[in-house]
Amino acid sequence: MENLTVDLEYNETTWQQLLSDLEKKFGKKPDIQAITFLVGHRELGKNQVKFTKEQKQDLMHVGICVLLSQANYYTFISHDEDGWPHFEYNREMPKLNREQQEQLLKKMIIEYFKTL
Repeated sequence: MENLTVDLEYNETTWQQLLSDLEKKFGKKPDIQAITFLVGHRELGKNQVKFTKEQKQDLMHVGICVLLSQANYYTFISHDEDGWPHFEYNREMPKLNREQQEQLLKKMIIEYFKTL
């Protein structure tokens, strides 16, 4: 296996601007968990507004998978019969500690919102 590295650099000013934009839209400043939920909800593509606690956790997982698929940590497999997307984890990517994961998520969130 070749030695893979991951670029964790993101622009803090761009991150703060994105948080500010989301705060204006939703009325309060979101944290990373709230943003991954939003991404998961958007990617699910349903107009459902009420979710069970388990569905909320699933939406956050979908959001994380979508975001980290941009960095090759996950690969989209298919949608199930209920329309939920499923992903496969790429075990060849380097392991990240908690701080590195947060940096990568911030970078991928910025990239995701650039495409909207």
